[in-house]
Amino acid sequence: MYLGIDIGTSELKALIINTHGEIVAAQHATLSVQRPHPHWAEQDPECWWQACSEVLAGLRHQFPLAWAAIRAIGLSGQMHGAVLLDAGGKVLRPCILWNDTRSAPQCERLRKSNPRIMEISGNMIMPGFTLPKLHWVAENEPEIFSRIDKVLLPKDYLRWRLTGRFVSEPSDAAGTLWLDVSRRDWSEELLAITGLKRAQMPELVEGSAISGRLQPTLASEWGLSTAVTVAGGGGDNAASAVGVGAVNPGDAFISLGTSGVIFVVNDRLRADPQCGVHAFCHALPGRWHQMSVMLSAASCLRWLCNLLSVSESQLMEEMVQLSDEQVRSAPVFLPYLSGERTPHNDPDASGSFFNLRHETPRALLGYAVVEGVAFGLADGLSVLGDARHHIQQCSLTGGGARSTLWAQLIADVLQLPIVTHPASASGALGAARLAWLADGGLEHEVCLKPAVQARYQPDETRGAVLQKRLCLFRELYIQQQQVRSLLPA
Repeated sequence: MYLGIDIGTSELKALIINTHGEIVAAQHATLSVQRPHPHWAEQDPECWWQACSEVLAGLRHQFPLAWAAIRAIGLSGQMHGAVLLDAGGKVLRPCILWNDTRSAPQCERLRKSNPRIMEISGNMIMPGFTLPKLHWVAENEPEIFSRIDKVLLPKDYLRWRLTGRFVSEPSDAAGTLWLDVSRRDWSEELLAITGLKRAQMPELVEGSAISGRLQPTLASEWGLSTAVTVAGGGGDNAASAVGVGAVNPGDAFISLGTSGVIFVVNDRLRADPQCGVHAFCHALPGRWHQMSVMLSAASCLRWLCNLLSVSESQLMEEMVQLSDEQVRSAPVFLPYLSGERTPHNDPDASGSFFNLRHETPRALLGYAVVEGVAFGLADGLSVLGDARHHIQQCSLTGGGARSTLWAQLIADVLQLPIVTHPASASGALGAARLAWLADGGLEHEVCLKPAVQARYQPDETRGAVLQKRLCLFRELYIQQQQVRSLLPA
């Protein structure tokens, strides 16, 4: 048996698979995000450990036979977060998350003064990445910066608690801007720009390699063998790719979670930082990938449902009843509730509805939100360069994949076939598969594409209507940029 643990933004998930690749047990626990100031998003790393302990206790209690047979653990997690430890292993401040945009001023200065960052890292300097977060800490919390002994990413903090070792892997490290992505190793030059040294960074292993063993005290407490190993694992999207079998050049998937991602596998680094496309290492050796990333995706629908005091399932049911005529005149929604990455790199972009009327029902607001997210994905696809021409179909994962309406809408907007799969916890599944590989599993047997639950073929007629609305969507963003200076600071 192999255990996969995935630290998301809104929940921590864990599952166990057997050597047939079947999911035999799963548990999750919710997580919350603190936003003490505008543009801030933080979490306490101790909450991850508490959630992890809670989830693993549940697995052990409900599935004792599967639990006792665990041979290896894999880790997946939200990328970019800055976990800062002092020499005694104390967390110095809450983790600054991937969707925290407070470091936008630092990014602007770094783009002007250090162009080598983009050249070596292969990525645009954006507030979501870890490097500018540390520049913010150095400028605004110098006492904390001076005490930093280790900088860890979220899943690697869990690894330290599990194994006592400071280790990361290239897919997650690529999202820091301190990695030479082509060489899959830390760049001394990029670390020096931030005033850091290699000794303050975790050791790097590949995602399918062993990173350490479960600490004996934990193994004893949890009823596991002291021989249980912990694999390198992967950043959330790279691990999700392993979970859906996107491991060969041209394989692609779309993730509809808190954020929205289009992920394409490459056999070499294909960097185009000026377009805001992310070029990272894959969780498997010798492969890279490109991503377009929108900061708010399924979280937009969750935001609307909270405002309207309606469940997502209820609102989706009402949306399915809308007529074609209603949909054609629906409001247009800009999904920039946390700013935006690809392709705009605009932390000040904001969400908005256009074309509201007295008679607008809440179902049309819901439709506008899911359509706006699909339009954001279309903007991301448009800047993927040659890679987009090699995509034959996309797997759809994440919480949004449960909606047949949303899946069909994405197929129609992108004019690409979309497939969904029975297992939605692809990050945790990918982590478990990486654990299996680290325990000697063979890639062609482990990284299979899961069964297809449903297929959605693009409809050209609906696509033509949606393209007109997409043009309006893009024009509204341009207008927002033009009038933003009139808003109070």
